[in-house]
Amino acid sequence: MWVFLGLWGLQALAQEDCVQCHKKITPKQVKDWSVSKHAENDITCSACHGDKHHSKKDVAKVRLPDEHVCAECHEEQFNQFKRGKHNYGWTVLNALPVTHLEPDELMEGGKGCGGCHNMGIKSPAQRAEMHKRGYRYQNNSCDECHTRHTFSKKEALDPKACQQCHMGYDHPQWEMWSSSKHGTRWFVRARGHLPQNAPAPTCQDCHLPNGNHENRTAWGFLGVRLPLPQDKEWAQAQITILKALGVLNPLTGKPTARLELVKKLEMARLTKKDFDRERARVKKVCYQCHSQSYVDFQFQQADMYFKKIDLLMAQAINIVADLYKEGILHKRGQQPYPYPDFLYFMRTDYGAGFDQLDYIEQVLFEMYMKHRMRAYQAFFHVNPDYAYWYGWAMMVKDLGEIEELAAQMRANHHK
Repeated sequence: MWVFLGLWGLQALAQEDCVQCHKKITPKQVKDWSVSKHAENDITCSACHGDKHHSKKDVAKVRLPDEHVCAECHEEQFNQFKRGKHNYGWTVLNALPVTHLEPDELMEGGKGCGGCHNMGIKSPAQRAEMHKRGYRYQNNSCDECHTRHTFSKKEALDPKACQQCHMGYDHPQWEMWSSSKHGTRWFVRARGHLPQNAPAPTCQDCHLPNGNHENRTAWGFLGVRLPLPQDKEWAQAQITILKALGVLNPLTGKPTARLELVKKLEMARLTKKDFDRERARVKKVCYQCHSQSYVDFQFQQADMYFKKIDLLMAQAINIVADLYKEGILHKRGQQPYPYPDFLYFMRTDYGAGFDQLDYIEQVLFEMYMKHRMRAYQAFFHVNPDYAYWYGWAMMVKDLGEIEELAAQMRANHHK
């Protein structure tokens, strides 16, 4: 079983009592490690876990390595990751107001949002808070893509490594890519029906080119940016969306404390230079397969489409905002303004209690977080069906439902 490790590997094993013990307790972990580059290079258990733990009586002394331990050997990748958006996953999660209304086991315990938003280098205070609540295992971002204990580069380069997080309700990039022309070619090539050097772009090729662990997009997750678009109609729609995100005060239009948070956590591009840099970086990847004129035209189309998406979204927001102005809806719970707030997600009671959930705002939130996301993300991921049926068409349907609900609420209010 261990022959391929060679003489040095066997000597290292002899020195590691933990290997012999864990072959009985967690044999699959040992097997993963045994086929890893770490094992080949005599990187044994104590290098990552320390040498304080010797038996089941002192398990608490084992070091569960964080990103800084990985950086001892992988400094370049660590520094790249530190500059990218994945590094902000945990802090963004805890900055959202909804996080602290929902079951902790889901949000921060790792079975819901925290299962992916665990990513991010945590401060000593954040780690101490996690440990106090019994969360010992969410210490390392590197093993999100290079899973324990193989820590395989090949695994992390497989698009399925991205599927774990980038799928589902609000960010189905996996579904979009895997059923796009890009994804189809990758699967066909993997089955040997295309030459191995045939172009078949993966998530990593576009977003983490040449193994660069820094990851950022032009539009970001929120789909907003500053400065606002030069098109005045689109700019006004983006202002309305920024109000619903709580970044601008909906009553005065002035920036709120959330804008400082968006800046600190790089949740959006806040200068033209930053936006243009990220767009140019992605275009450069596209130019490897397509002509510059073709790529530039596709991005022009994307911007025109994005404007139309935002005009629909702003129209729906304004309908709900008018219900607050007319006294049909009222500020409740922890809601900062008498205005819909997208960062409370489906908790449209704003913490006031489930008996005060508001359905029209849930439809509005779904229009933003599910259907708007799909509409614009699908365009950039080259997926026609998601861009139309799961995106634009559903936004139109949402708008119709919101208009109908608002009419019913007004009628009932004036009875």
